[in-house]
Amino acid sequence: MSITPEQINKLIQNRRSLYPAVYSDETVDDTIIEAILENANWAPTHKLTQPWRFTVFSGEGLKKLADFQADLYRKVTETDGSFDQKKYEKLQKKPLLCSHIIAIGMKRDSKERVPEIEEVMATACAVQNMYLTASAYGVGGYWGTGGITYYEEAKSFFGLGSEDKLLGFFYLGVPRTDNRPEGRRDSISEKIHWVRE
Repeated sequence: MSITPEQINKLIQNRRSLYPAVYSDETVDDTIIEAILENANWAPTHKLTQPWRFTVFSGEGLKKLADFQADLYRKVTETDGSFDQKKYEKLQKKPLLCSHIIAIGMKRDSKERVPEIEEVMATACAVQNMYLTASAYGVGGYWGTGGITYYEEAKSFFGLGSEDKLLGFFYLGVPRTDNRPEGRRDSISEKIHWVRE
């Protein structure tokens, strides 16, 4: 493999979540989006169930997503009395700040050969591959799980069944600056217990 350990260390340690507020009006080329998705497809997956499913929104599709999620939010929250006008407006506007948005779904293995949590973890690994690929191309990415992510009523819009899960949205855009924020992590030594004997 021609990638050095130093290169992969640098890529992983410099990956950042970059939010739509820092995106420019520039559109990410679809060939980059396709590379991001192809690399997602190479995530580890127990019994090769490959549970990840993606719906990609761009162009006018972003408006379609915005309208759908805002309308669904209104419908659900007006019923339970928790409607918030500002949140509704945010759901209408946020997608329009992006070049692309990828809805992240987990399709449950019909034979249930592995526990559901393993399917969720495999999909999360696919998203990490997306993050790293976006970073390598200089594209801003952010995995968000707010809004309608956990609404049962949202699943069918993304081609998911009742046994499947919508795990959020991967927002993508070209950052207005190359100045990425500094990373913040506590020392790994505080999170490890070695057993050597």
